[in-house]
Parts: sequence; structure tokens; C-alpha cells
Amino acid sequence: MLYQIYETQRSLMEPLTDFAQAASKLFSNSMSPLSQTTFAQRMSAGYDLLYRLGKDYEKPVFGIHTVDVDGVGVAVHENIELDKPFCELRRFKRFSDDTDTLVKIKAQPVVLIVAPLSGHYATLLRDTVRTMLKDHKVYITDWKNARLVPLSEGEFHLDDYVNYVQEFIRHLQGTYGNCHVISVCQPTVPVLAAVSLMASRGEKTPLTMTMMGGPIDARKSPTAVNNLAMNRSYEWFENNVIYRVPDNFPGAGRRVYPGFLQYTGFVAMNPDRHATSHYDYFKDLIKGDDASVEAHRKFYDEYNAVLDMDADYYLETIKTVFQDYNLVHGTWDVRSPEGKVERVRPQDITTTALFTVEGELDDISGSGQTEAAHDLCTGIVRKEQRHLEAKGAGHYGIFSGRRWRDIVYPEVRKFILAHEVPQKKAPRPVAVTELPDDSPPVPPRKAVVASKPAVKKAAPAKAAVKPAAKAAAPKKPSVVAVKAVPAPAKAAVQAAPATGAAAAPEPDAAPTAKAAVTAAPAPRTRRTTAARKA
Repeated sequence: MLYQIYETQRSLMEPLTDFAQAASKLFSNSMSPLSQTTFAQRMSAGYDLLYRLGKDYEKPVFGIHTVDVDGVGVAVHENIELDKPFCELRRFKRFSDDTDTLVKIKAQPVVLIVAPLSGHYATLLRDTVRTMLKDHKVYITDWKNARLVPLSEGEFHLDDYVNYVQEFIRHLQGTYGNCHVISVCQPTVPVLAAVSLMASRGEKTPLTMTMMGGPIDARKSPTAVNNLAMNRSYEWFENNVIYRVPDNFPGAGRRVYPGFLQYTGFVAMNPDRHATSHYDYFKDLIKGDDASVEAHRKFYDEYNAVLDMDADYYLETIKTVFQDYNLVHGTWDVRSPEGKVERVRPQDITTTALFTVEGELDDISGSGQTEAAHDLCTGIVRKEQRHLEAKGAGHYGIFSGRRWRDIVYPEVRKFILAHEVPQKKAPRPVAVTELPDDSPPVPPRKAVVASKPAVKKAAPAKAAVKPAAKAAAPKKPSVVAVKAVPAPAKAAVQAAPATGAAAAPEPDAAPTAKAAVTAAPAPRTRRTTAARKA
């Protein structure tokens, strides 16, 4: 019933918010007589604030159109690689017509970013994606709003989340040979489970796992979020926060944890901070501080956009992660798509390097919660495990903003590069005017010109035709073998110590891994006139 009441209230508020938006423009537009009145700026600012407090926030877009790769602008295009009922695997495909840049980005590591399904959209990781695109091929899980998923698609459980992650990893392995996985906040738990299950079956696992600010062991340094989940029973959550989607949405009748309740919980954690932020926004509008006004709008356009979560997934996450601690107790069983029940055993992971990141001031995932993954993954040798505590960083600071870019990302990049191996892919037909992004890296090479004795006059005409015919046939690309030397055990980001303390991060520097590159003899070079893809 609460969901229906909320939607009714939102519908009644919509005309008021539209009026507030129009009134704000009337008092701020220089062509309007109202803008010449005494309190025009204050009236405009007040109506603008009222509009933003009452409006409905839709899903934002990533809006990443270009990135800078070593001083060269590279175009970025989003496309959906896989479309599942509750999630899209979104790819950020890069394009360049600069030959050197093309060669460089084709050889870069492939990274799967698993975004959290905890109330906000994947666009919350926009800064993470934009930064990673400079040095990696990036894919991200873009979770769908459960109220937009019809009941005919079935339910969504925590087991389904784990199975989705495994499917996405296998997809990238089938395309590139292997990949790296980064999980931010909530997905650290299901990602660790997914990789553990793959390792237990003897499947190939990702080269690295980077886990950032997640509740691997929620018993350590419990926060307000942890306390709420621990102090309330499973039945309390089921009876008080689960509602059915109203009839005006495609997912009508689906049991969900509404996004507006999650948003209320976010705001309730720091109400004074949000009130101050909105008052500062009002004053900035009066002063005409456009930069601060735009920064406020960008942040809250993202922060206020929330999604519904399927009830089964939400309740199972509460019970598994925050109440029963099944992962750390070794009692978590996951049902595969085939119906087979398998035990999650992180100790079976042996070929995946582990990097954990925590924020010193994180008030959502407390200190030591993410680092606990090292105690579970006993099959990973110690030199392949590292931990970083970002000084002065809160929860969002470890994946967005200045501290992410200056402190966390340089270490993540070095860790990934130190464990990168050559990408392998079966050759495929390639048109002479285009090089696909997912083809193996092709280093620049010199053309080999074979001299032919010009005996017959007809020979030149045939020679002009043959290269075109050969160019249309698929050619086996040259193979580039890169052997990465693991970084030494003593580094700026040390192997996770037992005390929970982390070494201070090292300044952004070139990776320590050394690479030996050998190229097979290449066939005659070909010229391309169209823009090459990356």
C-alpha cells in the first residue's frame, strides 16, 4: 500500500514541480518583467530549489563520449553486449584513426566492472569508467530497475546475481582469452562467490579480482548500515520494506524493495549534510555561482536517481551477508542455472590475484570488512595478495573523485598490468578498411616488397587485381606474446597484513612489471582509409 501512496503523492506533486520550474525561469529570464523586481533572484532560487526537491529523477546516462589516451582524443561508443532480464552487460567501445593509439589500446587489459545493485544505477560509477577507459577495455554490469521487469521474466535471487557474473566472465574469456574483474561495494560478495565456484569446477578464473569497499565480513567494524541489518529480523524486513509494484509500471505486481525507501535511508544517515548542501545551493543561485550550482545538480541528479530491487534478492542479501555471514562461515550454497547446488569455497581460488581497497573514512563498509577476503582466499599465494587503505577517502572517494584518481586508480592500474597476459582470440575475416576492436593487438610493421621481373606486359594489370582479392580473404594476424613479471612482494601497496594496517600508497608511477614482446613475421601491410576501431 505504501508504494501506491508514494506514487499518488508523486503524481499530485508533479504539477507543482512543473509550476516551480516555470516560475523560476520567469524570475531569472532577463526578458521577463518579473526579473526586474526587487527579490527576483531569491524568488527564482527558491522556486528552483522547490522544483529539484519535488521532481522525479530518471535513470541518468553515462555520457562518456571521448577519453584522452596519452594526449590523443579517443571516441567512445556505448553498446549492449549481453541483455539479460535483470541486467545489461554494457561495453564502452573506443574508436581512433591514429595508428599508434590504435595499436596501444588494442593491447590494453580487459576489465569487467561489476556495479552495485543496492539502490543506485550503475552510472554512479561514471568516474570509475571514465578513468579506467584511458588504460583498459571496459565492460560494466548495468542493472535494471525491477519495477520495469515484467513478472513473466520470473524472480531474481542472489544466486541469479552470482550466475550472471559467471556468465559475463565467461563471455569475456571467450572473446579475449581472459579478463580482470573489479567489484565496488555490494558486489564484492557475489563476485567472490562467482570466482570461487568457477575455481571449484576447474574453470579458468579471471587474472585479478579487485574488491573495493565491500562487506565481505560485515562483523568487522560494523557501521549504521550493518547495525540496521543485524538488529532487525528477516521477518521484519519482509513485513515492513517489501511492497508490490503499482499497476502503472511494466513490472506491476512484482514484490520489490522500493528505491524511494533506500533513498530515504541514504539521506537519514547524514541529514544535516544534505540540508546544508541544499541551502548552499540556494545561496549559490542567488550569488550567480554557476560552477557550484552545476556541481550540485550533477551530484544530486545521480544521487536522487534510485531503482527498485527484487524482493527475493534483497532479502537473501540481508540474510546471507549481514545476518548469517554464510560466506565467512563457509556455509553458503548457490544454485546454478541447471539446478545444481554448489558450496562456495574461496580457498579453491589459486590462479587469480587479489587486491582489496578500503577508505579510511568509509561509513558504509567499515574498516577490515573488505580486507577479510584475504583470510578466505587461502589458496592464493601471499605475494599475489595486496591491500590498500586510501587515506582521507570515504565510501564514494575510493571509486570516484580526486582520491580515486590520484590514490586508488594508479595502484589498481599497476596491479592489473602486473598480471596481464596476452589476449587470445580466434582469427576472423577482416575488411581492408577496418580493424575491429576485439581483434588481437597488431604491432606496426614494415611492408615487405617482393620484386618481380617484369617480363610480360599483362603482369602489372594482374598484380593490380590480386592484392585486392587477397585482401578480402581472412588473414591470420601476427601474434604478440607478452610475458608479465609479477610485482615484487614489497611494494607501495603491501600484501594484506594481519593487523589490518596498510602501507601508504606510492605516487603514480610506471608499472614495475616487465614485458618481453616478440612479434611473428607479418604479411604485407595494408592501408586503411576509414577510422579504425578500438
